[in-house]
Amino acid sequence: MSEAMRKQVNYTVACIHEFARKKRMSQQDAFIYLDRYQGLSFLSDCYEIEHTLSMDDAMDDLELICRRNGGALT
Repeated sequence: MSEAMRKQVNYTVACIHEFARKKRMSQQDAFIYLDRYQGLSFLSDCYEIEHTLSMDDAMDDLELICRRNGGALT
């Protein structure tokens, strides 16, 4: 695995962990939710920009993307 890919994977794992913590859910449930409502695809597609933002901004973006794709968590 390349260094760039490792960094992207680590960032994605950190976002899943933070999302789970913020929404008071298990990391497994957070992964399933983010996958179902395109949050993980968003992180992958927009990694170059997202990883430069604060974690709070990244969480806000994930919530918005998931909500736009049918997610109902608040």
